[in-house]
Amino acid sequence: MSTPAAASTPLIIPELVRLDAEPGVDKKDVIEYLAQVVADAGRADTPEGLASDALAREETSPTGIPGGIAIPHCRSPHVLEASLGFARLSRPVSFGAADERDADLVFMIAAPSGADDLHLQLLAKLARGLMRSDFTDALRQADSAEEVVRLVTSQVQPELLDDGDTADTAPAAAAGSVAAPAAAATTAAPSGSAGSDRLIVAVTSCPTGIAHTFMAAEALEQAGKERGVEVHAEGQGSGRIDWLDPALIERADAVIFAHDLPVKDRYRFAGKKIVDVGVKAAVNDAGSLVDRALALVDDPSAPTVQAAAGASEDESEKKDEHWARRLQRAVMTGVSYMIPFVAAGGLLIALGFLFGGYDITKTASTMVVGDSANGVAAASLWHLPDLSDAAYAAPNALLHSSFCAYLGAVLYLLGSTGMGLLVPALAGYVAFGLAGRPGIAPGFIMGLVSVAVGAGFIGGLIGGILAGYLAAWLAGLNAPRWLRGLMPVVIIPLVTTLVVGALMYMFLGKPLAALMDGLNNGLTSMADNGAGVLLGIVLGLMMCFDLGGPVNKAAYLFATAGLASATTASYEIMAAGMVPPLALALATTLRPELFTAAEKENGRASWLLGASFISEGAIPFAAADPARIIPPAMVGGAVTGALTMAMHVGSRAPHGGIFVLFAIDGKLWFVLAIVIGALISCALTLLLKRIGASRKAASAAEAPAVAAA
Repeated sequence: MSTPAAASTPLIIPELVRLDAEPGVDKKDVIEYLAQVVADAGRADTPEGLASDALAREETSPTGIPGGIAIPHCRSPHVLEASLGFARLSRPVSFGAADERDADLVFMIAAPSGADDLHLQLLAKLARGLMRSDFTDALRQADSAEEVVRLVTSQVQPELLDDGDTADTAPAAAAGSVAAPAAAATTAAPSGSAGSDRLIVAVTSCPTGIAHTFMAAEALEQAGKERGVEVHAEGQGSGRIDWLDPALIERADAVIFAHDLPVKDRYRFAGKKIVDVGVKAAVNDAGSLVDRALALVDDPSAPTVQAAAGASEDESEKKDEHWARRLQRAVMTGVSYMIPFVAAGGLLIALGFLFGGYDITKTASTMVVGDSANGVAAASLWHLPDLSDAAYAAPNALLHSSFCAYLGAVLYLLGSTGMGLLVPALAGYVAFGLAGRPGIAPGFIMGLVSVAVGAGFIGGLIGGILAGYLAAWLAGLNAPRWLRGLMPVVIIPLVTTLVVGALMYMFLGKPLAALMDGLNNGLTSMADNGAGVLLGIVLGLMMCFDLGGPVNKAAYLFATAGLASATTASYEIMAAGMVPPLALALATTLRPELFTAAEKENGRASWLLGASFISEGAIPFAAADPARIIPPAMVGGAVTGALTMAMHVGSRAPHGGIFVLFAIDGKLWFVLAIVIGALISCALTLLLKRIGASRKAASAAEAPAVAAA
């Protein structure tokens, strides 16, 4: 039979198998051992990189599962080809399984960063097979690496055995092999008793979408069979999702959500009795979840999925979720969606200053409000403005070229337009995080209102939160069926915009604007009274406290507002915001083992973001570990702020980092101040990270001793 080309590449070969191995005393030793096995087989470019990524995944949650099995896994740029490394340990090692049994069967699932759907589906088959005792028993009894390869291949890629592509193992795949039923079970539609009176559907997901997602799905389906109940599970993994048939959902008596990520298209299950747990609960004890779901069927007071048509599909729709966590999740959503506006707008502004000089704002102003001949609507490559105009002379422009000044003005206008969308984007996507799609339009409008009334980022944040909560409440109403289709596209945006918009214009706008003005005026007063170094420390702390949030932007707006009036102190504090992303880029380079794979990827991007004065480059780190990231960032920023003020270093360009070095007074001290602050912040971050890692290691070492006692 024919198969796709990718399917002809075996996930496991004898070189990836080790029997009766003794790699060490803890799971770190085992993971490093298997990473070396994968690398020795030519499937990874470096064992250290693969081990680091797998250990980082292990820190998020243990990968031990009941029955003496562990499945450390990760996606990694160091993996050259999707692979399964396998070790049967002569001395079991703890991987944190719920039944507290040490693992003697360990699979390392190594997927490339760009693993395609096919490979992910094959890995899903393995995950399902590991929940079957006949499969794991056969692995424990295997006499050779070739037999392990045959068993696993029969589970995940039986077509290789059928086609004879692996000649050394094909003869062993005879009829009646112990793994064959497992393979068939994973490809057949799950079913329970043919005459079952009950039908339960389930959705499973885990952060990586490779292992626990499909283990949970298999465990729930097997638990249903044991109870004579029909259970169908939808694994929302990293690859293609095999969506549940809408007809099955319609017939279902209850739904089980076993997930660590938001359920995609949650509204499909509206009105169904619900059991809502983490994915590990299904892996560890699927039977109790099925029993709970059955108990809810005849309970009129049982909780149901609350999601009106088009309402939020996010996890934040859960009624029992703490409001603080829900709000934090929404704010982080808003910030993450805002970052591309910052990156694009900020870099374009920086390029505008590079080409057009630090007085580019005057050139851009001429393009926008000048006479019709030089206006932005008339100026283009087909009709250039009068470059002999004094506004385009730009003696500080690149190459002293008037055309470069014009080009810089174009770039500046583009960047300014992008930066002008920061507050609307923040407000819009905060509302989206709280209410889903119905919150986007009201949120964006509240951001524009905040800009209009002068409330800035603080107003946008509050407006987005209010719009999100109101839209979410409206989405949860039990509207008549004939009205449900209009709710998300007409009723919710209209009512939310009307109510919250009126509140912002009539009540909140002025107080919030006064708060922003008061903060700026207080900072200005410090500068005017000669407390320059102290001001530098305060503003450095503010710039690095929330990394692009309201406090950071208050300090930034103080500086940019001062540039217009040419006050010296205002432009001497423009360096501290570069410290956090540069410090974290350096930290991930020096000690990559202390950071997750995603953080290391962000670290590489932070070099450019930090050099471009985009403080938001440090937000992913701060969101994951605020206690070890924000304090060092603030210390480094305070030092840089103090040095720039003490040495009268400043930038006459409001953005751009090293791209506007031509507009810096005291270039050498500017660079030194940033380098010193970044080194201090980096050193403190690594120190705190090492302390945290040592404590985790000590706790892991104490756990087996406590269990033995």
